[in-house]
Amino acid sequence: VQLQASGGGLVQAGDSLRLSCAASGRTFSHVAMGWFRQAPGKERAFVAAINWSAAGTYYSDSVKGRFTISRDNAKNTMYLQLNSLKPEDTAVYYCAASLTARIGTMRDPRTVDYWGQGTLVTVSS
Repeated sequence: VQLQASGGGLVQAGDSLRLSCAASGRTFSHVAMGWFRQAPGKERAFVAAINWSAAGTYYSDSVKGRFTISRDNAKNTMYLQLNSLKPEDTAVYYCAASLTARIGTMRDPRTVDYWGQGTLVTVSS
């Protein structure tokens, strides 16, 4: 079972990026998935989550209104659209899947069963 995150890069403040998370080894179409990020010297923090049908989404206050999470179950892929990026968004972004958590409880990293390897987003001022 593998989650492969991609799409990170170096951008300027105000720019946009789209991160992708491709799942392989099993289908994740019936579980909640989400994104976390870890800035240098800080703990891993919740960013967003989406339920299995994509009908429900949940965001941290710091990204609400700027980031959009989505998924395509036919492609076993999840996305995170990052708009209006700020220097404080600089971090390694990790995709995640939880076999049991609802999107509201998935903000706790302990609910995650599978982690991707991370993709670095750097936002310059």
